[in-house]
Amino acid sequence: MRANAILGVAAAAAALTGTGLVARPEVGGSPLLMAASAASTQGYRAFVWEPNVPYDGKFTFARLSYTVYGRQSGWEYDYPAMERHLMTMLEEITELRPHRTGSNIHALDDPELLKYPVAYLSEPGFWHPSENEVLGLHNYLAKGGFLIVDDFMLNEWYNFEREMLRVLPGANIEYLKLGHPVFDSFFKIESLDMPYPSRPNLRAEFLGIHEDNDPSKRLMVVINYNNDIGDYMEWSDQNFWPGNISNDAYKFAINYIFYGMTH
Repeated sequence: MRANAILGVAAAAAALTGTGLVARPEVGGSPLLMAASAASTQGYRAFVWEPNVPYDGKFTFARLSYTVYGRQSGWEYDYPAMERHLMTMLEEITELRPHRTGSNIHALDDPELLKYPVAYLSEPGFWHPSENEVLGLHNYLAKGGFLIVDDFMLNEWYNFEREMLRVLPGANIEYLKLGHPVFDSFFKIESLDMPYPSRPNLRAEFLGIHEDNDPSKRLMVVINYNNDIGDYMEWSDQNFWPGNISNDAYKFAINYIFYGMTH
C-alpha cells in the first residue's frame, strides 16, 4: 500500500480531474503576495448541517460540536467541504474505503462517538466544554480514541490548553519532532514547516499528548497550532491556496487518520 501511495497526493489529484481537487501547481514567489491574493478571492460556503451516516463499520469522519462562547460559531468551520475533499483523497490513494459523500457530527458527550476511532476538533480557541462534555471526551480518549485538533492560533492557545487540561488533567503537551511515527504512518513527511492560511509569517507548530505522558506509548491527541489544515483542504477545489501547501495538508490529515486507526 505504501509503495502505491508514495506516488503522492499530487498524482492522486491528477486522477481527480473531475473534482478539481488540488489542481493548482506549486507556486513560487513571495508567500505574502500569494496569501494576499488568496485572501482577496476567497469566498464563504453556507453551513448546511447534514444527517449523520448510520454506523456500518466503514471509516466515517467524525467532527466534534460544542457550544461556542465569545463569537458566532467555530466548530463547523470548513464543514462539509473539507470532509468531502479529504474522504475523496483518502479513497483515491489508499485501500481504505471511507464514506465519501457523508460524515458525522457528534457532541463531546455523545455515546455514539465511541464507535469512531478518529475525531476532529476545530477552533478550540473558543471551546468551553461542560462537565459532561469534558467527561465524554476524556472517556473517548481513554478508550482508544484519537483526537485531531486544528484551526487555532496565537493567544487562542491559552483557552485550548486550559480546557484540554480539564479533559486530561496533568497531561504534558509536548512538541512533536519530525521523526515521530505520526509523521510516517502513511506518507513520510519531509518537513514540518507550514504557514497559517493568509498569515504566511505565522508558522505551524505540531504538538501532542501521549498516553500516560509516555512518548513511547500511543499519541492520543495531535495538535495543529498556528495552523489550519482544514482550510487548505476545504478550498483546494478553488485554488485559493498554493497546491504544494494544500497537498501537505492532505498528507498530514491522512497520516493522522492512519495513525489513529492503527494505534
